Amino acid sequence: MPLSAKIGPSILNADLSQLHEASQKLLDNGADYLHLDVMDGHFVPNLTFGHPVVKCLRNKIRDAFFETHMMVAEPQRWIEPMADAGVDQYTFHIEPVLTDVSGICRKVRESGMKVGLALKPGTAVDAVKEFIPMADMILVMTVEPGFGGQAFMGDMMPKVVWLRENYPELDIEVDGGVGPKNIDVCSQAGANMIVSGTAVIQAPDQKAVIASLRESVQKSLK
Repeated sequence: MPLSAKIGPSILNADLSQLHEASQKLLDNGADYLHLDVMDGHFVPNLTFGHPVVKCLRNKIRDAFFETHMMVAEPQRWIEPMADAGVDQYTFHIEPVLTDVSGICRKVRESGMKVGLALKPGTAVDAVKEFIPMADMILVMTVEPGFGGQAFMGDMMPKVVWLRENYPELDIEVDGGVGPKNIDVCSQAGANMIVSGTAVIQAPDQKAVIASLRESVQKSLK
């Protein structure tokens, strides 16, 4: 199955008091999926929302693809609650669980969700190599996880290039400071799944920004 361009806005910078409305607006404006940032205050210093909020959102939005980006110290704890909440893809960081990545991948898949593996900027791409056969997607962070609005780290692109060269059919996601100014760098490196928070959420014309991000990726996929 050929790769496709997928744009998944992060709702972290949306108006969380209007989460359903903000999320539906993103989908109406062309988003392919929603990227839900879950932070526990341990693995990263910030704290966001958990499975009850995700479940409420799922009750309002039935058909959209939900990806939870689990920036948590114990990703194994939240597999079943997130599956119950209606999550489609469970993306977790390998750093806190290097001794049990394969076991967690298996549990995520058994729960009915797709598997995403995430790498912090300081984590070498080699660290995920042995687990790629167990994953549906690899997420290369282009900021330090934990807060929105950070500056894009272009020096993460060699990780994306290596993944695309070695795994041409793999979904590769980038997340952190991504927007119209640097989308070409990401797409040319080989990323096909684009998480964009501030650049989309705060845009006067969300539809135009999402379309421009998708166009850049589609050009590189040809």
